[in-house]
Amino acid sequence: MGQKDILLERLRNGESVSKPQQMKLTLLLSLPAIIAQSASVLMQYIDAGMVGRLGANPSASIGLITSSTWILGGFTAGACSGFSVQIAHLCGASDFKSARVVLRQGLSAVFFLGLFLALFGIVISGSLPRWLGGSPEIVGDASRYFRIYSAFIPIGAIGWAASACLQASGNMKVPSIMFIGMCVLDVVFNWIFIYGFDMGVAGAALGTGMSQVVTTAFALWYALTRSKELKIVGERGNFVPHRKVLDKAWGITGPMWLQNIILRGAYVMSTVIVAPLGPIAIAANAFAITAESFCYMPGYGIEEAATTLVGQSLGANRRDYAKSFSVITMVMASAIMTLLGVLMFIFATDLMRLLSTDPQVVALGAKVLRIEAFAETMYAFSIVGYGACVGAGDTLVPSAMNLCSMWFVRIGLALVLTPMMGLTGYWIAMCIELNLRGLLFIWRLRGEKWMKDRSLGKAVA
Repeated sequence: MGQKDILLERLRNGESVSKPQQMKLTLLLSLPAIIAQSASVLMQYIDAGMVGRLGANPSASIGLITSSTWILGGFTAGACSGFSVQIAHLCGASDFKSARVVLRQGLSAVFFLGLFLALFGIVISGSLPRWLGGSPEIVGDASRYFRIYSAFIPIGAIGWAASACLQASGNMKVPSIMFIGMCVLDVVFNWIFIYGFDMGVAGAALGTGMSQVVTTAFALWYALTRSKELKIVGERGNFVPHRKVLDKAWGITGPMWLQNIILRGAYVMSTVIVAPLGPIAIAANAFAITAESFCYMPGYGIEEAATTLVGQSLGANRRDYAKSFSVITMVMASAIMTLLGVLMFIFATDLMRLLSTDPQVVALGAKVLRIEAFAETMYAFSIVGYGACVGAGDTLVPSAMNLCSMWFVRIGLALVLTPMMGLTGYWIAMCIELNLRGLLFIWRLRGEKWMKDRSLGKAVA
């Protein structure tokens, strides 16, 4: 049994876990998650870089519908959290049998949601780029990319669910291996389809989809047959979702879906604001977002650790530990993202050159990245603060906070600044909003109200 498992066992048994041990446990859980998120970022770089070599228009075609793919992915992620948070609480209470009940039913529910989202995405794929204001030279590639992306959603959804449930049980290593494998396979499949079969933008979507197929199979195999806490081999159980499990999942997922509509809808609105600026601005905006993920994805890795640690602490009825872990993870994320923000400011041009060969795209993207570097510290507080709230089952108030921040501040400022300053004005609005959002989450987690009356209880077989 490793140090992580020993410390988690002590936490679940209600034994004392000192502050240094809490910090060590946070680090042990965060590092694999950071590696996984970094691999995810690298995969975005690979897709963007390979397509970027095809020119500004193919790059802009993907950039145009990126915010829409985030919306569909956000619905999947929210649904997965509805079940993984229950598993975190149940594992914290050492009720592994009920955790396996939630796993079975969660996988089924998420898969059928994925089927619905796939059908929806395929149906709207032909019209979506025009709705977003895309110019005629990019709408065809954008439609094809979105159609292929949508077709793979059900497979990606159950892979994401299996990974989230493993993380909730305290296993961060296997999901990190899964994402690293996905990254490697993405390179291979992209090369085959983009260049080998000369499929261009459509090849990038197909390559990513095929990498999801392989890694989803691995994640399911491990969760169902090898995980100490979750394996169901030799155990009878029902995969049909039970009303009580679904009700508990909806209590978490519903506000997260609201947040997804709020946040991703704001990103779609941002695309509409940026689209009239032309293909150069669209490509620079999309590539700059990808380049910035170099800074914030470690924060999302620590967020996953925060969700697990807070959830298991509350499952073990240790609010003091939940509060402590929320502080430790937020401070850790802010330190890392501040350092990476400094590096992003210094190497902004080099990061953009990894993604595009167009000098105008590189220059504009580097300019806006240096603006965004001043938001990374507070952005970390909002990312990990939200993860801590999710671990406690507290999703409604944080979603309302994001509503006000995104739509009233970011979009409001962007509508004023973008027509006057171009893409620079939009990124100034984003920088101001992210700093405000970080302050809101510091305020939300300052006390213990976010942890009260959040017990999810036992699942029903």
